[in-house]
Amino acid sequence: MRTIVAPTDFSDTSINAVNYAAELASVIGADLSLIYVYTLPLTFSEVPIPPFSIDEQIAAAENHLNVIKERLQEQTKKKIKIRTQISQGEIVSEIDNYCTTLNPYAVVMGVETRGNVERLLLGGKTLTAMRRLHWPLIVVPPEIKFTAIRKIGLACDFRNVMKTVPVNEIKQMVEEFHAELHVLHVSTEIGNSFSYQTVQESGGLHQVIGELKPKYHFINGTDIEENVNEFAKKNDLDLLIVIPKKHNLVNKIFTHSHSKRLVLHTHIPVMAIHE
Repeated sequence: MRTIVAPTDFSDTSINAVNYAAELASVIGADLSLIYVYTLPLTFSEVPIPPFSIDEQIAAAENHLNVIKERLQEQTKKKIKIRTQISQGEIVSEIDNYCTTLNPYAVVMGVETRGNVERLLLGGKTLTAMRRLHWPLIVVPPEIKFTAIRKIGLACDFRNVMKTVPVNEIKQMVEEFHAELHVLHVSTEIGNSFSYQTVQESGGLHQVIGELKPKYHFINGTDIEENVNEFAKKNDLDLLIVIPKKHNLVNKIFTHSHSKRLVLHTHIPVMAIHE
C-alpha cells in the first residue's frame, strides 16, 4: 500500500498541510503517516534535563496526534488508514529516516509564513527538506486546500534532461490525476534565438513524455521565480514540479535568498522530485 508522510509540529500551517495530505491520500487510495519530531533543548548547565519534562512533551504530542487522527478519519469517512509516529532528533534527518522504513509515495509539509517561528516551518527547514529528502516532497502554502489536480506544471531548464528528469514519476502523477502537463522554461532566449542545446534537449524531453501531450511554454525573462509564479497564477496550475539538481532552477533559489519566493511564497503546492 502506498503511503503519504505528513510531518507536523501542530502549528496552523503544518495542520493545513496535514489536511492536504489526508485529502490527497483519500483520492489516490494511500495510507497516511503523521510524524512529530521533537528536539531536546540545548543547555550549558551540568544539570540534566528533568525526565518528566520530556515525558510530558511526548504525552502531549501523542494526545495531539490522536486528536488529529480521529478528526481526519471522520473527515475522510475512514477511507484511509492513518498511523502516527513520534521521534526525537534533528527534524529533517528523522523524517528521512522514517521514510526509509516506508518508502513513501510522497512527503507533504507546510511552508513558512511571515512571522512564523515554529521550528518545522522555518524556511531553512523547508529548503533543507527539499535538498535532502530522498522522496518526492510536496510543499503546501498556507491556507491552500486540496481540491483536485487538473493542471501540473514542470519547471525545466532543458539541460541534460535525459539523465535528470524523473520521467516515470512525472508520468505517474499526470496519468493518476488525468491532468494537463505544462512544461515551463524561463530564459532570455526568444523566438529564433533558442540555442542548439535548448532545441536538442527540448526535443529529447518530448521523446520521453510526448505521450502525455504536454504543452510547452518558453517564457522570456530573468527573474525565474517571479516568471514561474506569474504563469502558475494566470494559468491556474494546481501543482508545480521542480527537479532539485546541481546548477539548476532550485539550486539558484537556494543560492540567492531573494529567490526563495518560488518555494517559500508560492501560491500553489510545489513538488520536488529529485533526478
